[in-house]
Amino acid sequence: MDIQELETGGKKYFWRGLVTGLLIAIMLICGAYIGQRLFESRQSASASAEEEKSVVTDSSVEKMYLLQQTIDQYYLEKADPDTLAEGAYKGIIEALGDPYSSYYSVEELKAIQEQSEGIYYGIGAYIGMDKDVDMARISKVMSGSPAEESGVLAGDYIYMIGEEYAKGMELEELISKVKGPEGTKVKLTIIRETEVEPIEIEVTRRKIESPTVSHKSYEDGIAYIQIAEFDEVTLDQFTEALAEEKAVGMKGLIIDLRDNPGGNLNTVTDIARKILPEGIIVYTEDKYGERVEYTCDGKNELMVPIVVLVNGNSASASEILAGAIKDYNKGTLLGTTTYGKGIVQRIISLSDGSAVKLTVSSYFTPKGNNIHKVGIEPDEELELDVEAYVNERTDNQLDRAIEILEQEIVK
Repeated sequence: MDIQELETGGKKYFWRGLVTGLLIAIMLICGAYIGQRLFESRQSASASAEEEKSVVTDSSVEKMYLLQQTIDQYYLEKADPDTLAEGAYKGIIEALGDPYSSYYSVEELKAIQEQSEGIYYGIGAYIGMDKDVDMARISKVMSGSPAEESGVLAGDYIYMIGEEYAKGMELEELISKVKGPEGTKVKLTIIRETEVEPIEIEVTRRKIESPTVSHKSYEDGIAYIQIAEFDEVTLDQFTEALAEEKAVGMKGLIIDLRDNPGGNLNTVTDIARKILPEGIIVYTEDKYGERVEYTCDGKNELMVPIVVLVNGNSASASEILAGAIKDYNKGTLLGTTTYGKGIVQRIISLSDGSAVKLTVSSYFTPKGNNIHKVGIEPDEELELDVEAYVNERTDNQLDRAIEILEQEIVK
């Protein structure tokens, strides 16, 4: 092959390579474009799917604006935008259909924290919920409290707070309305079983430090300790009461958890560690199956006969203690079946100072029982003689508890 043929062949191969390269480049560009379009399409579909799952979408925000405009245009009164926004936040949590989940504004969160600390401004009465009639009920009135001075009695049902009807109101909301700044007044309309008509009582709020534990010594070394609720102050109060009863020769113990609505999980497990043998006190499981165990080392196990008084208003933390005592056969449960709240709530703070309380897990007794909506059956069932309790100030359940301990101590 001469030089001319080489040049001609080289040119031919050059142009052929150039065309091939261009075709490959075009194919690569087209492929990249198509790939990009497919990626964007998938991203858009994914975003649409996520938006469908989310509460906050373009359409929901647009509807919020539409609702506000409609209110501004037609509502007779002037509506506060901040109040409307708080109502929307509460509505999201209420839509869960869980009576134990709540949204708290900054002010409401502060009130809840004060309540759990055991110091607040209020009337000095313990309030529980009677689920049979869906009404709040005064379970105990503190000695020397504004409630006692104003004539409020244990057993009274709260019918109205101010001008608001209380029936159907969530317990925490109701309690927050009963509380308020020191020196202010709250009007309660109550229903009392011995009265035909509702009674209006005005109570002036004062600073209250909750005595959540009370105790008393009976003959033959029988000690009585009542726990009204499990607040942060309750552990120290229980420890002091138990020490005093031991000092005077305690041979048997009655723990009264009647009408105790529950409270702090850490507090009740700390108290259980002063009673139970070594082992699990309670364990929780969340939606992911993660298990958290609360255990006792048994070093402070109480070695005396125990009777635990319970009723239909003994709930949550009360049931944790009662359930553990029953599972370990550490005592006799006496009274009526407990409330049946076997779930745990957690308060989660938000960045603006507000918070939500959500049900985050179920709890189980040491034997693995979940008592939610079931309750704990007592070892011995005995209804309270309400008429005798109100009219004669006698307590047939307490009397029976003393009888049981007297027999156990003799043994």
